Amino acid sequence: VQLQASGGGLVQAGGSLRLSCEASVGIGNLYYWAWYRQTPGKERELVASLSTSDTTFYVDSVKGRFTISRDNAKNTVYLQMDSLKSEDTAVYYCNADHKLTRRLFWGQGTQVTVSS
Repeated sequence: VQLQASGGGLVQAGGSLRLSCEASVGIGNLYYWAWYRQTPGKERELVASLSTSDTTFYVDSVKGRFTISRDNAKNTVYLQMDSLKSEDTAVYYCNADHKLTRRLFWGQGTQVTVSS
């Protein structure tokens, strides 16, 4: 499975971005999905996740501002980011975890920069 992340960019504080992660194969309900982010010198941080039963998780710092979702018909998982803050600046990575094999797949990072 190849994952193609897109949608990053430069936005002012308070603005919005929608990240997309398109899979090269049908995603159905076979994968757990997640978005991580990383800033220089820090470990990669889990931001949001989506289970096969559509249970979501958000790190406290993004609750109420970010929404993870998927469109199986488009083989795409999204991260809608609203009310962006400068501390959201990071490289964002999508991740797929096959629920049976537990094999992990990563997309390439997409840079999000929020100017204050």
